[in-house]
Amino acid sequence: MTDDTSTPLRVRMTSALTASMKARDRVAVAALRSALARVANAEAVPVDSVPRAGAVEAAAVGVGAADAARRELTEADVRRLVEAEVTEHEDAAAHLIAIGRADDAARVTGEAEVLRALLAGSR
Repeated sequence: MTDDTSTPLRVRMTSALTASMKARDRVAVAALRSALARVANAEAVPVDSVPRAGAVEAAAVGVGAADAARRELTEADVRRLVEAEVTEHEDAAAHLIAIGRADDAARVTGEAEVLRALLAGSR
C-alpha cells in the first residue's frame, strides 16, 4: 500500500487491493472491493441518458461504439464516497453488536479501519 498523498485515492485503493489479495487479507479485500464498487457505481450514467438503440442498420459498429461515457468523479467525490462507506460499516458494526454478533461486528469494524487508514493517508 502506498502512502503517497499525491496519488489519487482510487489508485491507492486499487494498489492496496492487489497487495491485500496477495497477502490473503480477506477483511481488507472485502473493504476495498466494496469501496471501489461504490465508486464505480457512482460513475455510471443514469439509464435514461443512454441513447436508445434504433434500427440495426443505423447501429454503431465496433468495440465500445455504443458505450455511454461515464461520469468523471473528482478526488473530493471519491473521498466522500469512501467516507460514506466507512460510516455504513460503522453503523452495521453497531447494529451487529446490538443483536449479539460481536464476531461479525469485529470483521465489519476491521473493514472500516482499512478504509479509514486510506482516508487518513489522503489528507
